[in-house]
Amino acid sequence: MHYKPEGMSEQITNVRWGFIGCGEVTEKKSGPAFNMVEGSQVMGVMSRRAEKAKSYAERHGVPRWYTDPQELIDDPDVNALYIATPPSTHATYAIMAMKSGKVPYVEKPLSTNYEDCARINRISEKTGIPCFVAYYRRYLPYFQRVKQIIESGTIGNIINVQIRFSAPPRDMDYNAKNLPWRVQPDIAGGGYFFDMAPHQLDLLQWLFGPITEADGFRDNRGGLYKTEDTVSACFKFFDGLPGSGSWCFVGHESAKEDRVVVIGNNGQVCFSVYNYTPISLYTEKGHESIEVPNPPHVQLPLIKLIVEHIQKKSICTCDSYSATSVNWVMDRILGKF
Repeated sequence: MHYKPEGMSEQITNVRWGFIGCGEVTEKKSGPAFNMVEGSQVMGVMSRRAEKAKSYAERHGVPRWYTDPQELIDDPDVNALYIATPPSTHATYAIMAMKSGKVPYVEKPLSTNYEDCARINRISEKTGIPCFVAYYRRYLPYFQRVKQIIESGTIGNIINVQIRFSAPPRDMDYNAKNLPWRVQPDIAGGGYFFDMAPHQLDLLQWLFGPITEADGFRDNRGGLYKTEDTVSACFKFFDGLPGSGSWCFVGHESAKEDRVVVIGNNGQVCFSVYNYTPISLYTEKGHESIEVPNPPHVQLPLIKLIVEHIQKKSICTCDSYSATSVNWVMDRILGKF
């Protein structure tokens, strides 16, 4: 089920945003984009740390700042909420927003587990208010080009899909007394896999349809933290297309890799998800390297579509329903059920 514009009880011309959370992602990737769309304005930001909320508001020209999320949600001048907090609070704030009659836009992944995603969907259906999710890569020119190559038949029928990701530990991973929240499962839902894999898995389902079977193996090989740091997975799409993935977050610097390989019977296309290295196309004509630039504020195309959806000018299907399948696949790979 996807939300339809006529489901809202009132016509919204001006979308007035409140940010719950104003961390790194809001500085460039997303934050500035909200004021770049016609009929969209950031009215308030919230952080539990007053100095952080105040600093963000002053630096970005935001009229109000809060330390209490409920106060921001209750602000009558705010009718949409960008939830840019760690995943453990996504479901709570999204549901609070919808019950208050306000449209939530949630950072990825939608939540820390599949069950909470289902809760969000039930409230969305009950209230008639959509919940959008920040799988913005679907709308970037780089990945639109990948989709065009695949759908054009340039590499023929798709026969296999592979995700390959390897990265060395981050400096902060060695600080056992103050580990980053992304490797604390009660906050993040898992380790770095839970942070990095969502965009990759969402893109593959956007390209090839839903994954209906998934399984995996995971282990902690580096011993830097308790969550998994190495994951291998296999999965199958609804039409039988097989795929696999390999993630390592304690690899050597020399072995860094960010690569998705789509193999067809007439060639293959390779691309990165995070580095935006040139797309590599291999066919009987040889190898072609394709560079596709993205906008400076990478969430801008999706934010624009969400605003237009709220204004009933367009339809955005990057909602909680489509995002839930990503959590289902990750839970299966991590053996959560």
